[in-house]
Amino acid sequence: MEDKIPFFSICIPAYKNTDYLKRLLDSIAIQTYSDFEVVVTDDSPDATVVDFINNYSAEFPIQYFKNNPVLGTPENWNEGIRRAKGKWIKMMHDDDWFASSTALQVFYDATNKHPDVPFFFAAFQNITQETGAIEQVFCSKIDLLMLKWSPLHLFKKVYVGNPSCTLVLRDVHQFYDSNYKFVVDFEYYIRLIKSFKRYHYIDHLLINVGFNALQVTKYTFKVAAVQVPENLSLVNKLGPGILRNLLVYDYYWRMWRNLGVRGAADCQKFYSPPIPQILINMMNQQALVPLNVLKIGLVSKCLMFLSYLGSWFVATNVLPRMHE
Repeated sequence: MEDKIPFFSICIPAYKNTDYLKRLLDSIAIQTYSDFEVVVTDDSPDATVVDFINNYSAEFPIQYFKNNPVLGTPENWNEGIRRAKGKWIKMMHDDDWFASSTALQVFYDATNKHPDVPFFFAAFQNITQETGAIEQVFCSKIDLLMLKWSPLHLFKKVYVGNPSCTLVLRDVHQFYDSNYKFVVDFEYYIRLIKSFKRYHYIDHLLINVGFNALQVTKYTFKVAAVQVPENLSLVNKLGPGILRNLLVYDYYWRMWRNLGVRGAADCQKFYSPPIPQILINMMNQQALVPLNVLKIGLVSKCLMFLSYLGSWFVATNVLPRMHE
């Protein structure tokens, strides 16, 4: 007799920190909906995680896989997806946790109410570990309208949240791009939405997202060696036509300004493939303005908009038309 396929696979990419992991596993143990498996893929250098999760073996079905060699972010996330047996992939980072005992039930109810949707995301709250500060993140009607118009709206704000806030049908066979660390989540969301066109937002706070200094997005923020190659690779992957979108244009404008990139030579220290001419023009325009002036918000926004308008006059033979 074949094993019953669980409805959810709760995939946890783990790395050493059992204090955070305990909080997550405790939040799983109290879920009112129980048709799930837990899949832990572990990048830890020792047996700390496997010894710890043995305490939960009587609480719920839990599968443990030691990565050898270590996979790193985000390939450890993908390993959980590969190991999962459930119908739905519920990724949970080990420093995040369910906001209530009924969170899985709400996800389950959403899949029944929207049976043709392969991708769900829920409201969440960011909780800063060091201070306890809480920021609740809901999608406004304008956000959802903009997302419907184009998934490129995520360049302005990744209000889908991190992967813990999502639920993805396993049969779509979509994996995170292991070439990325900082932009990995919203590149994945854009790809999902463009591929399947169907998604649903759950307007309930279901996930607590733990913010701490050890997170990848913390130590890669404003680091040119990470930001420059990833974002140039991203624009080449999605196509330079995305720069016709004002929000995308503004994203790259702010990135060059914040990193102090003043020309293509600064990028070529970290990235050797060709750079779209429109981005080179943008850097060259910024280089004409003192950086301390460029960092004045209103000045930067006005200059960005003028640069964007000017890009349309020269873009006819440079950029393809955008059909996002």
